[in-house]
Amino acid sequence: MTTLAAEKTDAGVAAGSHQVLTFVLGSETYGVDILRVQELRGWSAVTKIPHAPPYLLGVLNLRGSIVPIVDLRMQFNLERAEYTAVTVIIVLAVHSQAGRRDFGVVVDGVSDVVDVKVADVKPAPDLNSRSATEHIRGLVPLTDRMIVLLDIDRLIGSDVTVLSAGPSNADAAPAAAAA
Repeated sequence: MTTLAAEKTDAGVAAGSHQVLTFVLGSETYGVDILRVQELRGWSAVTKIPHAPPYLLGVLNLRGSIVPIVDLRMQFNLERAEYTAVTVIIVLAVHSQAGRRDFGVVVDGVSDVVDVKVADVKPAPDLNSRSATEHIRGLVPLTDRMIVLLDIDRLIGSDVTVLSAGPSNADAAPAAAAA
């Protein structure tokens, strides 16, 4: 991180705010902590992985690093959309019990970077379903829209654990017996 970026980040924390990269899926606006964003890329085809969950589209080779790509529309059970010239892959740093790993998320488009005051973040509503809101850090009402702040570690972190685990012991046993 450059010195200027570090000073800007420190100033934001001191002022009780942080920056969020906002993006759209359909008509909704979502946001992730800007410090988690590693790269923004236009859509490009991925290498499919057999037996992966439907929302895990496959992997990309980014400068020698294999990065899993998740379609957030599919993960959120939203209507499918064609990948176009404005479709974006946001490469994010995700932290889980297995450690840090880069993941790409496919979104309809990137909006902008917004300064969010901590005091303006409202808690996710109780929907009597923990799974519906467990990946939401909060909601930020703006004059013309609402930003849903995502907890990327909870949303994607379980996928990191599964991918890092490799083949299960049940899969390894038949291979060992055959040897």
